[in-house]
Amino acid sequence: MVGRIIGTLRANQILVWICLITLVNQLGFGMVIPVLPLFVQAFGGTAGAVGTAVALYGLGRLLFNLPMGQLTERVGRRQVLIVGEVITVIGTLLCALAPTYGVLLIGRFVGGVGGATVLTVSQIMVADISKRENRGRMMGIYMSFFQFAVGIGPVIGGLVATALGPRAPFFAFAALAALAGFVGATRLIETRGIGQQTARAGSTGRVYRDLLTNPAFLLVGGMNFAATAARTGGIFTLVPAIAYAVSHLPAAEVGFAITAANLLNLATASVAGSVTDRYGRKATILPGGLLVVVAFSLLAIQSSYPIFVMSTLFWGLGASLSNTAASAYAADLAPAGANGPTMGVYRTLGDIGYVVGPLGVGFLADRFSAPGALFAIAGLVLLVVVPFGLFARETRRAPRTEAALG
Repeated sequence: MVGRIIGTLRANQILVWICLITLVNQLGFGMVIPVLPLFVQAFGGTAGAVGTAVALYGLGRLLFNLPMGQLTERVGRRQVLIVGEVITVIGTLLCALAPTYGVLLIGRFVGGVGGATVLTVSQIMVADISKRENRGRMMGIYMSFFQFAVGIGPVIGGLVATALGPRAPFFAFAALAALAGFVGATRLIETRGIGQQTARAGSTGRVYRDLLTNPAFLLVGGMNFAATAARTGGIFTLVPAIAYAVSHLPAAEVGFAITAANLLNLATASVAGSVTDRYGRKATILPGGLLVVVAFSLLAIQSSYPIFVMSTLFWGLGASLSNTAASAYAADLAPAGANGPTMGVYRTLGDIGYVVGPLGVGFLADRFSAPGALFAIAGLVLLVVVPFGLFARETRRAPRTEAALG
């Protein structure tokens, strides 16, 4: 497996730089995951307030995925990615220096705009340089770097926060985003027009209409929505808050559990990509989604730290399987010349979950109970996995024109 990854990276220097930029940027993002609840609680916030802080980041992503995806078709991928890193630095510094909860929320929103830009553009670039027969592997390698960074980030962030306070990981995130922007400006080349994506896709309105009337695209978008809601509402918001307030776990132990889950995600992401290319997208997405359902059901009833860790590991494995294949599935459905709008729409559908998930589980936890909110997440994922399994068609070997028309 490692040999295949190295071989693919050696054969594609563009992928190397995309992955390194993603690694550096998302390492900083991962560092703030376990400390955000502590930061919000320092301002007197509840679980709902933590959910709002997470959701504002998601709102920034939600509102800017489509514009940034479309902008890449006008001015190029590289320039937009660099701007995204600059916006990330500004938003993260606002969070680090926030004197009040309100300023923290503003910083989170601005940071979300930067996140929308960087993540949308990076996935567009991977779609640019991949073909249908190797797209799963390429997305798997990209997701491996992504998950390694997000995975190792929480334990580093927990240790940094313990030693230097909850603001320190935000300063570190800003510095890492600046480094990622520098790498993009000095090493990355433009990918617009590479490979089969040189054909014109027609008007933007027609592309959006084709995508949003394509049942297969809507089904995979629903999977992305549920997966994002589970990650941001559950893993980023409710699970750490419960661990601190109910189980009285220190930040370092919470960070370790989230890191272990993300490292398992890392270990299986490239394998998931290979399975996706060999056996099909659905054969990878469905078991991954079901594992996420099991994970949140266990989190709702867990009574010990070992079960807490095991549950997060199930989530890490399930998310790895489903997310890698779903990204390849969405890219398969892109009309020729429309990688930017397609991945922008796909990420937008997911980022609706980034807003709804934290707000929804925060409301349910405050109004009813935290275990009930976790069961609700499991139910949401199951609600989209079942119709996807029943009605979505396989895209691995489908001709591009057929896949695009749905």
